[in-house]
Amino acid sequence: MGDTLSRHLAQNALHTPDETAFTFVDFSAEGNGTACELTWKQLQDKVRATATGLRAAGVTGERVAIVAPQSLDYVIGFLAAACAGAIAVPLFPPSLPGHGEKLASSLDDAAPLLAISTQEQRASVTDFCTERRIVPGMRVTTLEDLQADAGDDAQEPLGHVTPGDCAYLQYTSGSTKFPSGVEITHSNVCTNARQALEAYDIRRGHNCAVGWLPLYHDMGLVLMIALPVVGGVPSVLMDPLAFVQQPARWLHLLTRYSGAVTAAPNFAYDYCVQRVKEEDRATLSLGSVAAMVNGSEPIRAQTLTRFQEAFAPCGMRRTAMRPSYGLAEATVFVAASPLAEEPTVTPFDRDMLAQGNARVAEPTEGGAVSELVACGRPTNQEVAIVDATTHRRQEDGSVAEIWIKGPNVGRGYWRRPQESRATFHAVLDGDSPEDPSKRWLRTGDLGMWYDKQLYVTGRTKDLVIVDGTNHYPHDIEETVQNAHPALRRSHSAAFAVSTEEGEKLVVVAEHTRDLADPETVREEVTRAVRAAVAGSHAIAVYDFVLAAPNTVPHTTSGKVARTACRERYLAGEWPQAKHAAQKGADCT
Repeated sequence: MGDTLSRHLAQNALHTPDETAFTFVDFSAEGNGTACELTWKQLQDKVRATATGLRAAGVTGERVAIVAPQSLDYVIGFLAAACAGAIAVPLFPPSLPGHGEKLASSLDDAAPLLAISTQEQRASVTDFCTERRIVPGMRVTTLEDLQADAGDDAQEPLGHVTPGDCAYLQYTSGSTKFPSGVEITHSNVCTNARQALEAYDIRRGHNCAVGWLPLYHDMGLVLMIALPVVGGVPSVLMDPLAFVQQPARWLHLLTRYSGAVTAAPNFAYDYCVQRVKEEDRATLSLGSVAAMVNGSEPIRAQTLTRFQEAFAPCGMRRTAMRPSYGLAEATVFVAASPLAEEPTVTPFDRDMLAQGNARVAEPTEGGAVSELVACGRPTNQEVAIVDATTHRRQEDGSVAEIWIKGPNVGRGYWRRPQESRATFHAVLDGDSPEDPSKRWLRTGDLGMWYDKQLYVTGRTKDLVIVDGTNHYPHDIEETVQNAHPALRRSHSAAFAVSTEEGEKLVVVAEHTRDLADPETVREEVTRAVRAAVAGSHAIAVYDFVLAAPNTVPHTTSGKVARTACRERYLAGEWPQAKHAAQKGADCT
């Protein structure tokens, strides 16, 4: 089987059969959570039985979607599909609010032969596909049915899978309604798991993975399923909704399970600062946490400071916070801050950074500053900063596109050969595109090397360019959310629209949930936002929309979906927008 998930699962079941492999802590019925566990032997038996049922259903080489809630059954279904020689498609059930369009697009693109759900969700999955007329021939089944279909053959060895076989399609976060499925091979995911094991110093017998990240998201899938299987370390899961309802639950699990390695987007750390009460903090002990990975969206220096100040009394070590960078096209993990070092925060001159050059801002200068958090260095892969036009490497301190090369980079996008060639087969100036060893992954992210560490500055497609000057939207959004107490954190979007006078800045920001009458403060908030953005970024806000809670679209991983927000703005979905309707025809 070589370097495959099948082989690693079999090795764990052989050498440590009675050790706990996966634990799911269910908070739906009991406040403190009820833990359900599987040993490595139990996991392998269930995966074998399910995989046998899948092979009997004729799915070898076909796509099998996992359309189910977070649970141990999700883990079994995903591993069974990958180990049966099928191509797993990790998704989510229709009951996940606000993401029906992505689910429909992903299913339509993958066209799975079969979908694994639960008894409770089976009918809703079938109805969802029928109503939207997607994947008409797809059969919706359950683990119980598949294991029953296996019959007496349930304990047959897992099917023959090779490292080069596609293990699963990882659908991107979906900032638009057209997500792409990245083909991840067994070799890709096993390699990336080992890269992460080394970067975060995760060792069998000393560490465990603990988290709430969705298993259909690249960071959740690798950290909570693939890494434990490859590294032989236990995994402790909870449902994302359980975290949203009470973020202290996550921190209590980190207290309960020693040597924990966990991960979350930046907003989650701010969320904990805001929502975890003093009485909950008094019961926490975070001194044994090995690593808290911060990634998946721009990492804010203020978040690191706020989280450390809030939880240092609980034993939180600043060196445990590990700013990181990754993306689905590279399986997930690319770079992490150095082991046992505090995160590096560097103040750069914002105007120079917008021009593509890094210069450390001196406190006495008084100019606009962007505090960037370093994402460290890659592990067993190569990262280059490359001019997107000339395809030439840039010197340290120059901002350009981040390119990646390594055995963890996926094969390409499912059924998108042209897009795959453009993204996965880039070559540096002077190299031959016919030589596979010279091919790089174009990330679409902007960044730079500075003082031997990687800094990510933004997304190429998200840049706001007004009057010839570049502005990073996440910088503007940070200014906006701090402009007035009526605005929600992590729920604003800054983007550009085309007008007769050229590109202009639009900001859409949600007000807080407890604001009873937004009209009473709309003008005040608008003035505060315009003044803050003009003062900090020297750019005028063309239009500001004070939006109701939960109307600014987010991706399934929690990031603000700026492209989708722009589309909604242009479609006139916020009636109070002053310019969308009259200027919409000019906005392309």
